Amino acid sequence: MARTTTRRLALCATTAVLSAALSLPALPAGAVTAGAETAGGTPTATTCTAADGEIYTPPEEAPATPGTVVACRRVTLTQVPGNIAMTAWKVQYSSTDNTGAPVAVSGTVAVPSKAWTGPGARPIVAFNPGTLGLGPQCAFSKQLAGAFQDEYEGDNIAALLKAGYAVAATDGAGYLDGQVHPYVSGADAGHALLDIARAAPSVPGSGLSARAGVALWGYSEGGAASLWAAQLAHGYAPELKVVGVASGGVPGDLKVVAPALNGGAFAGFLADAAIGMATSHPQLPFTELLNSTGEDVIARAETVCLVGTVAGFAGARIESYTTNGYTLEQLYTLAGPDGTTWGEVLDAQKLGVGVGPSRSSATYPIGFPVLQYKGLVDEVIPGATEDATRAAYCRSGITTTWKTYPGDHLLADQQAVGDVVAWLGDRFQGKWDLGNCLLP
Repeated sequence: MARTTTRRLALCATTAVLSAALSLPALPAGAVTAGAETAGGTPTATTCTAADGEIYTPPEEAPATPGTVVACRRVTLTQVPGNIAMTAWKVQYSSTDNTGAPVAVSGTVAVPSKAWTGPGARPIVAFNPGTLGLGPQCAFSKQLAGAFQDEYEGDNIAALLKAGYAVAATDGAGYLDGQVHPYVSGADAGHALLDIARAAPSVPGSGLSARAGVALWGYSEGGAASLWAAQLAHGYAPELKVVGVASGGVPGDLKVVAPALNGGAFAGFLADAAIGMATSHPQLPFTELLNSTGEDVIARAETVCLVGTVAGFAGARIESYTTNGYTLEQLYTLAGPDGTTWGEVLDAQKLGVGVGPSRSSATYPIGFPVLQYKGLVDEVIPGATEDATRAAYCRSGITTTWKTYPGDHLLADQQAVGDVVAWLGDRFQGKWDLGNCLLP
């Protein structure tokens, strides 16, 4: 907790000060063993001998089979506290973007050294971190195994490993060299999280089973990613044995979140969201709208991590980024050549739409329990959208448990760790869950 407290105080101090002042190359040969290829001809990893840079080098062509391990290397997770005996790997694996095209994604797989003594195979928790920033150096796998930590979820990883679970933590798409992270794009995030769960058993030496129980977990950006993974699991990864999803601080409706961020202490997240949506939906008008201020903001936002995102853009307003001074509502009406508007793309990211229980005719049937949670004094994500996402799941008949914590956005994540790990443990043990949708 000392590490988290220090990290939180640094962000809070930065916010307070600012608020006051403002009243694709070939895949390297070392990554693979010759002769292993996918149907598309891309080599796949059979030994974990890749150099560190090879993990972040995009292949000429990503494997068409999602969850294929392209490259891997053994690493030490220096930013996971507790001196936990484990074996860990950085991995590059194949996934699918929001258009259905194959992409390569980076991440981390970690397996505790202590033997699994529970029922069945060792469970796997697919984890998506909160906002990291768009700079290539911000990738979660680089931070976990690196000399710096500009994120705050090493404790979450430690808690899972101490419980005996394997961890498959995605960086999310867009952290390979020359790419941009498609921040808050639901399908991109959901696919990347499901596919690292698929990839983990194929990491040479992991000892994990493709038949293991899988849980999904994330907070903030990761909360949206984990819920998107839950919604997509039935249709996209039906072979995974998903037993539950825990999602906290969920920005369920970007049209509710955006005006709350605009001009505030966390306006940098809005800049990241604009970049992420333009990256994942290149048909939208974007660069042609920008004035010199907007061009500078976009260029800088793509180079910094979490602290830089908060500190560098606090108080900024989206209206100052475009030549015509567009408001959010005006931007929503702008369309690309195919007629798709910004508003339509943002609406498509809304969580809880088209969901239903298993064996229903819903677009997104969910056949496992859901845990959602938030901080009661969350200063980043409006409580209204978190409450609405929970209500949508409950109305749809999905078994949903709702928990609240007395902390703000950062603190609530850490306050929930013990409860989340215990709840996931119950899911892995097959315990019955009734949810608490009937409670206010």
